Amino acid sequence: MQSEQTWGDNPSGPMDAIVEKAQEMGQAVADTAQQIGQAAAQKAVEVKAAVVKRATAAKKAAVKRVKAAKKAVKKAVAGAKKAAKKAVKKAKPTKKAKPAKKAPAKKAKPAKKSAKKATRKKGRRTTLYSSKGKKLYAVRDAKGHFKDIQTYKRAHGMDMKRKSTAEKATAAKKKAKKK
Repeated sequence: MQSEQTWGDNPSGPMDAIVEKAQEMGQAVADTAQQIGQAAAQKAVEVKAAVVKRATAAKKAAVKRVKAAKKAVKKAVAGAKKAAKKAVKKAKPTKKAKPAKKAPAKKAKPAKKSAKKATRKKGRRTTLYSSKGKKLYAVRDAKGHFKDIQTYKRAHGMDMKRKSTAEKATAAKKKAKKK
């Protein structure tokens, strides 16, 4: 006995059901794929945000460490400079200029004698040292006021070139004997 419906009579029978079922399953798979894609995109956005956040935090921490290192180096350099200055100061002999001594006040004498003395009085030199440590001569006039400040080297050279009165006298005597 054959059923009333045959394969040939009703072409939309079991085939359509299978196709329909396949389409439903395809639609479900597509929906699931879309949901997975959306979830993956959302996760990617979250991961990206987390990476950016971590990178920003790492950058801030690195900047902070660099600033701290810079500060420490600056402090160390300042300390080293200070120590070097102290060492240089200790190594350099410190000689300070002696203050000029003032003569005690004398009684007033007649003007003629004091005028003669002032003309006869020789200029004096006071020894000083420059900030660099060079020896200096402060040349004074007859009244005791500073007239010139010379380096020791220059003043000594001038002294060696100049002949004293005693040397001039002996030279004159030798000349006289030769004649």
